[in-house]
Amino acid sequence: MFPSNNFFPSALAARTPRRGWLPVLAASALLAACTSGGPAPERGVDTAAVQAARAAASAAEAARASASASQPTPLPESVVFASGMTLRMLAYAERVRLMQPAELTQEAGRLGDAASPEAQIQLSLVLSQLRQLPELIRAQELLARVLGNTEAQALHPLARLLASRYSEQRRLEEQLEKQNQQLRDVQRRLDQTNERLEALKAIERSLTSRPPVAPASAPAASRPRPAAP
Repeated sequence: MFPSNNFFPSALAARTPRRGWLPVLAASALLAACTSGGPAPERGVDTAAVQAARAAASAAEAARASASASQPTPLPESVVFASGMTLRMLAYAERVRLMQPAELTQEAGRLGDAASPEAQIQLSLVLSQLRQLPELIRAQELLARVLGNTEAQALHPLARLLASRYSEQRRLEEQLEKQNQQLRDVQRRLDQTNERLEALKAIERSLTSRPPVAPASAPAASRPRPAAP
């Protein structure tokens, strides 16, 4: 009785992926030897052939699984949308960073009230570059509006990052403003001290520049009378 064509190496190689055909050919050769019309092999040989066939099948299955795993999984549409919007915001932030103060004021006027979440983040970026404490507080308020908008979930990670940065910048601005106020107070007291010192110097100059006072003449009663003739 001849073996079926399904056990021929060529048929198995054609049905098996290319990456795992060598183990399958070896297993098929052993199975063909076990089913041939020659003398009956020993039981140990049959067991080895079956194990080899199972190992070849496992290797082929592992190769197919590895090929499937190597294909990247497409990202969700929401993630792609959020990534694109974040990249646009980062590009806008870089453009704003290079603007002059006059250009920043003009850009803030162009954005106006910033009704949309995207415009609110853009306006906050512009205001943060003005380096003024009131404008920085307004930028924080704009970010709070974005974070409170449930329809702007894609911008929330960027808004939280900017809010953290603005908080640190505001702390530094307040510290700088406090130091500047202390310097102004010291300068004011120094000016007052200089004014008093100049007033004292003027008084001293006026005293030293007066002419000396002539001694007063003796009274007439104290003069000696002329001798009688």
